[in-house]
Amino acid sequence: MDIQAKLTGFAMLGATWVMWVLVGLSIGGVAIALDRAIYLIRTSDNYRRLKRELLAFLRVGDVESARERLAASKSVEAQVAAAGLSAPEDGAASAEERIAGATQVAKIRMERRLAFLGTLGSNAPFIGLLGTVIGIIRAFAELNEAAGKVTAGLMSEVGEALVATAIGIMVAIPSIAVFNAYQRVIKTRIARAESLGREVLAYLKSDRTAQSAPVV
Repeated sequence: MDIQAKLTGFAMLGATWVMWVLVGLSIGGVAIALDRAIYLIRTSDNYRRLKRELLAFLRVGDVESARERLAASKSVEAQVAAAGLSAPEDGAASAEERIAGATQVAKIRMERRLAFLGTLGSNAPFIGLLGTVIGIIRAFAELNEAAGKVTAGLMSEVGEALVATAIGIMVAIPSIAVFNAYQRVIKTRIARAESLGREVLAYLKSDRTAQSAPVV
């Protein structure tokens, strides 16, 4: 079997299928971007107000009201802080471990499917380049058939090759931009969650915990 002939025959099929692959991948990228946007919006809250109200309850030792306020919020920050207050009688060390675990789970949930966008942004230009290489191979074949003369068919093949590269770049740029934007948002949300968790730990390590504990 002549592998070179087989590969050349495959290249002669044209680069149209490469463009359709890029279009399909871009549609998948848009779907994931929208899905993550909806999730991040649904799990958001006014962080300053949440922190202010939580600290107000903790300052007076009202753990039950603090729990209710956190339960009323769907934000990632509230979920992490609530993990620390789930069993304050276990102590600050136990709460710290629960907060760390909740933080990792929240990060995984927010980053779900984002790897696809990062991979798409990194590799879409190479997929487009594959289409360009195929187009150039077809262009040389057309040039050979035309005995070295520039024909309309030759120019068409060259144009198709350049379009494949352009589409690859057009898919890559927004994918990388959206991926980086989401990573920045997730990093901020995680930092806020950790900050709120530290406020809970500060309360659990303070003397107010003992004062607010029920007397048996």
